[in-house]
Amino acid sequence: MKYEGIIIRPPSEARSLLLQVTVGCSHNRCTFCPTYKGVKFRIKSPGEIAEDILEARYYRHVERVFLCDGDALVIPQARLLDILRQLRESLPALGRVGLYGNAKSILRKSPEQLRELREEGLGIVYLGVESGHREVLRDIDKGASYEQMTEAGRRVKDAGIALSVTVILGLGGRDRSVEHARETARILTDIDPDYVGALTLMLVPGAPLHDEYEAGNFLLPDAFGFLNELGIMIANSTFTNCFFTSNHASNYLPIRARLPQDKERTVALIEKVIGTANPGLLRPEYARAL
Repeated sequence: MKYEGIIIRPPSEARSLLLQVTVGCSHNRCTFCPTYKGVKFRIKSPGEIAEDILEARYYRHVERVFLCDGDALVIPQARLLDILRQLRESLPALGRVGLYGNAKSILRKSPEQLRELREEGLGIVYLGVESGHREVLRDIDKGASYEQMTEAGRRVKDAGIALSVTVILGLGGRDRSVEHARETARILTDIDPDYVGALTLMLVPGAPLHDEYEAGNFLLPDAFGFLNELGIMIANSTFTNCFFTSNHASNYLPIRARLPQDKERTVALIEKVIGTANPGLLRPEYARAL
């Protein structure tokens, strides 16, 4: 397989074959993310993609494929359908294809187009919601409003495609920590995704939000402040059937919970850890990573 630049994938796609169909991110303006800064977005040519799919036939028993990079759903419908068909024809054991989709690219697809993609093998879409706080969404230049995020998530679910949503602890900073958590719980309730992955904000050079932090204009919660946000999000959200995790390497406390069944137990655990104020119960800083 031929890869260009940085390749990212969700933690749940660790065992998937990674097929790079785009380079970079079509939005590439989020202030917290330095991943593709300076990278010109492009969709790979049909020949490049077909060559990699041909190579994939020689891997044994491929059951899952993840289409990289930052927003493969932006690919025009006919080309994306062709990629899915090639994968299905080339990989007989293939059970699911996944990709990242931002709110804008999802809303460009009609409900009928999303159902077409599902019928050709698209099994899961990963949507970075990040926050439900309207001002936070604006400040991080997410490119979508609360209402657009909600409509995008619902459209994926209505098409019968599994929806995995990402939220980020700490995006509201210290001043808007509680409001960010509560409003994020509200948007999660409105979307009602199948999966939620909570990450903890890590500021790295190259991201505009890192510059704000260095200038003293953005204050991060401490480790237990991040955990407080996690507890608020879980306690104040309502799901039909959601697998909620905070097991990403950025997180201080790994959580895996089936909601709503495990809500009380999970919130109680988080509150207990916060109550101890013992940093020894948390993932150490040197072990945290993006």
